[in-house]
Amino acid sequence: MTKILLSLHVLAAIIAVGPVTVAASMFPPAARRAHTDGEGPDPAAVSTVRMLHRICRVYSGIGLAVPLLGFATAAAMGVLGDGWLITSIALTAAAAGVLVAFVLPRQDELLGELGANRPVERAHTAQLAMFTGIFNLLWATVTVLMIVRPGSTTGA
Repeated sequence: MTKILLSLHVLAAIIAVGPVTVAASMFPPAARRAHTDGEGPDPAAVSTVRMLHRICRVYSGIGLAVPLLGFATAAAMGVLGDGWLITSIALTAAAAGVLVAFVLPRQDELLGELGANRPVERAHTAQLAMFTGIFNLLWATVTVLMIVRPGSTTGA
């Protein structure tokens, strides 16, 4: 059963978290390009920005399966109290917090600016890119911890 849970956990991480990290990273430059001249936003570019935001929202919801399957896997492996896992849980919670509190709301704000035919300020997209980078770095760290599992008897 542990192998099935671990497989589902890894698949959920790849299928759910991967698209969010990519779409969130693509969003700031796409938002900057959507309104490049004085004539207003390019409808095709705005459509792309909306699609990237929708990917982030939908796949972040699907991403809830990752920690749920992770807890089930950890319980089956008997490692719920291990330091590497507790650290991973804290980093996962931090990543989710960054996404919910900073990335998605700022994407909404930038879409609002484009919808109101206002130019997107570079400072706003730079700040969004920073929060997105923090989100991605947290997930990369969790991934490394899941592979290395320091102090684990089953780790590499």
